Amino acid sequence: MNSPGFPYIRGRRLRRTAGIRQLVRETSVSPSDLILPMFVVEGKQVRRPVVSMPGVEQVSVDELLLDAAAIVEKGLGGLMLFGLPASKEPGGSGAYAEDGIVQKAVRRLKQAHPDLVLITDVCLCEYTSHGHCGLLRGDQVDNDSTLPLLAQIAISHARAGADIVAPSDMMDGRIGIIRSALDRGGFQDTIILSYAAKYASAFYGPFRDAADSAPQFGNRKGYQMDSGNSDEAIREALRDVEEGADILMVKPAIPSLDIIRRIKEETRYPVCAYQVSGEFAAIMAAAERGWLDGDAAMLESVLAIKRAGADLIVTYYASRLADLLTE
Repeated sequence: MNSPGFPYIRGRRLRRTAGIRQLVRETSVSPSDLILPMFVVEGKQVRRPVVSMPGVEQVSVDELLLDAAAIVEKGLGGLMLFGLPASKEPGGSGAYAEDGIVQKAVRRLKQAHPDLVLITDVCLCEYTSHGHCGLLRGDQVDNDSTLPLLAQIAISHARAGADIVAPSDMMDGRIGIIRSALDRGGFQDTIILSYAAKYASAFYGPFRDAADSAPQFGNRKGYQMDSGNSDEAIREALRDVEEGADILMVKPAIPSLDIIRRIKEETRYPVCAYQVSGEFAAIMAAAERGWLDGDAAMLESVLAIKRAGADLIVTYYASRLADLLTE
């Protein structure tokens, strides 16, 4: 009671009512900050639930168009598309086929909703029969031979109408190769969202169910980052900026809040954080058991991600969060 400033300084004055708390809130999230990832498959009238991710579905293009109308209405920042091809082979050629599933989805979405921002995943893991993010030499991913294919994927997505291409493969040099290819192809305005700091995380498991992309042998630790490294994330981000990246991704989000902050401070570039499948599934599972208020936990988590310095947040809860934020 005798501390300096008391009773004149009372922090609780600014917490008394919801209106006052909102008035002095330092960090806020709006629907336009949120990006919804979606998994698109071949066929018609397909809605296939992902068991490990409650509320998430694999959908065909016609169903995706129905969902997109609601997304536009809610004012979300955009859609991130992952494709599941009808068949796979070691070279992952379906990833850059002109009639590939993502390419078809982008064309249809742009016809229906030209102003909806579309982000496409640039990687081979969903398309290769072995499930790795690049071409193989023996049982190792061959970085350099993979780069031209990543550029082909990016070009095919840009030609279909993608606004942003997002290389998630973590191959060295891929941003420079993709930027050069886009520029030569007349797509100078296509944005590159680089997965600059993508850790080899235990939180990716449910995504591999959703995208049918689990590696058939080994793991991805040889090309994704070690979770104990922080300075390496800065080096990767700065290198991607030098090669032509426009936005920098950090993944996973909650375990990497310190990395989000460091990359934002050291690059001053737009930062996107991915609240990944395991983060989403953990909160959803706890909510289903009554251990957490799911809505409150999701909102608190995205506030923490935004507070750390993220400008954009990819989250499977984006559509529900948009409802909560506008209520």
